[in-house]
Amino acid sequence: MRSLHIEEQRPYRPEWPHGVLPDAELRRTGWRPEPFRQFVLKVHSRCNLSCTYCYVYHQADQGWRAQPAAMSRRTVAATAARVADHARRHGLSEVQVVLHGGEPLLAGADLLDHLVTVFQCAAPTGTHVSFSLQTNAVLLDERMLDLCLGHGIRVGVSVDGGVEHHNRRRVRRNGTESLADTQGGLARLTSERFSAAFGGLLCVIDLESDPVEVYESLLAWRPPAVDFLLPHGNWLARPPGRVADERDTPYADWLAALFDRWYSAPEHETDLRLFDEIIALLLGGRSRVETVGLTPSTVVVVETDGSIEQVDALKSAYHGAASTGLHVNRDDFDAALHHPGIVARQIGAAALGEECARCPVHQVCGGGYYPHRYRPGTGFRNRSVYCPDLFDLIMHIGNRIRADLDRARHRTG
Repeated sequence: MRSLHIEEQRPYRPEWPHGVLPDAELRRTGWRPEPFRQFVLKVHSRCNLSCTYCYVYHQADQGWRAQPAAMSRRTVAATAARVADHARRHGLSEVQVVLHGGEPLLAGADLLDHLVTVFQCAAPTGTHVSFSLQTNAVLLDERMLDLCLGHGIRVGVSVDGGVEHHNRRRVRRNGTESLADTQGGLARLTSERFSAAFGGLLCVIDLESDPVEVYESLLAWRPPAVDFLLPHGNWLARPPGRVADERDTPYADWLAALFDRWYSAPEHETDLRLFDEIIALLLGGRSRVETVGLTPSTVVVVETDGSIEQVDALKSAYHGAASTGLHVNRDDFDAALHHPGIVARQIGAAALGEECARCPVHQVCGGGYYPHRYRPGTGFRNRSVYCPDLFDLIMHIGNRIRADLDRARHRTG
């Protein structure tokens, strides 16, 4: 199948960074692209759920309809060879392969077993390939868990916490509830036999829920880490509750209440990645994710047909926003490093507009997650649609951290 070129998909008038950000000009300043280290493989393009907020099926880009349901073995082999070549060319000691969808378990245990084996065999000497999988857990049976445990695949589970909130938003395609089956899969994953494969939980924020109640419902599974994600949206299609009046900061309020519960616990309960990253940045460190901070993104996506794409959350912006026009059958991953969208997510503060550059917390928020900056006409060189929330949350966390550091200095002074 012919891949869809971004020139055919994006709006007629070029929007930043397209047609504006040639990396040849950047190279004259000394900038060089970072090689990809995380490869997200869309092993199955369909899903057995129809989550109300899903950016793949319910937002701007409907490209999934043209994708084959499952990645073919031929595409698996071509992708593994391209990843191996990229690792060899850049001397990478480790690459991460994330099995994603849709729902990746719909691909079946045989294909996933084959895929991991092919990637392990293709990897050059000196390069370790680590595997993870993000699932709704509905199909997480013992056979699949044996496969994950045997191959060292870390399993992350998407769950929205609490019966009412999960069943309202994470429904099956026929509209029926899914929590019971998700809980069944989670129970198997967290059992003594399979718990070594448990990578953590992912939860999309719902303003109608109570943050402490949601957190404690997730904590009951004893996750090693939890990711709380902002719903995808932008200046054209605002996220739920993110109104135009920027004096309202509903997401900051929700996350601040969650932070206070997590941070004030008498002992460490689990890693909350958003908070861990913000704290690290406030203390002068680097972020390990691209949702906050200015660390270059080293993530690339391969669709089921072999198309090479940018981070797939861009599908929430407009049809074709994630496309690069590249394909594993004819292009290597180095070609994607020169795509304007990839370059824009690697050049840090140089990708920010003047408004962000003047902000005192721009080194921490990084302008917000790249897909959330989209505005028709100006493209992605805008502050995040979540800007007021990010600012208030960072200030809240910073005040708590500074107060604790001041107390510690007084005790030791």
